[in-house]
Amino acid sequence: MKIELPEPLASYLAAEKNTDIEILERCFSKDATVRDEGQTYNGLEAIKAWKQASQAKYQYSIEPLSSSQKGQIVTLLARLTGNFPGSPIELTYTVELADDKIASLEIR
Repeated sequence: MKIELPEPLASYLAAEKNTDIEILERCFSKDATVRDEGQTYNGLEAIKAWKQASQAKYQYSIEPLSSSQKGQIVTLLARLTGNFPGSPIELTYTVELADDKIASLEIR
């Protein structure tokens, strides 16, 4: 079953698959916020650094399982498989969209 996602989120997942952090410029607004593992990352440069460090540390892949959207909020359930304790795990990505970009992303 193919999951339909808004373009910024689909591009974000493509960047994850290709480990291409430059694609993040097309996905996130310049002042976006990411919350992951108890940390908050503000702004595009901080988000790129977070993503690069996460990819290097965990060597993970993401498999989308389901998604829903209410207005500008998208909730994605995904399975992460990688080099970390408890792998694979299922995480919820809560994304707020604004102006066709990701304004905030929370992973829990």
